[in-house]
Amino acid sequence: MPWIDACSTTDLDAEEARRFDHGGRTFAIYRNHQDEYFCTDGLCTHEAIHLADGLVVENTISCPKHSSIFDFSTGEVDTPPACENLRTYTTKIENGRVLIEI
Repeated sequence: MPWIDACSTTDLDAEEARRFDHGGRTFAIYRNHQDEYFCTDGLCTHEAIHLADGLVVENTISCPKHSSIFDFSTGEVDTPPACENLRTYTTKIENGRVLIEI
């Protein structure tokens, strides 16, 4: 699987999400308080709302429309109405860049 350059590590503050579009798909890149980076599909599994517009707290993202909460480190739904988990993608940092494997 190819590694895709998604953004700079400086593009995200702690507990922040960033939208990344590539190949006709939308992803969300996250940075937690421990300076770890994660990536999931970028749309809520409930109603396809952009998750990067939601609130990041620790390792969770809250959908801005209906407040579904996902653990972005695992993709698991923590709080409905969403009932389908998010797909996650491996990330790595190289030369100050966040790369995702898709």
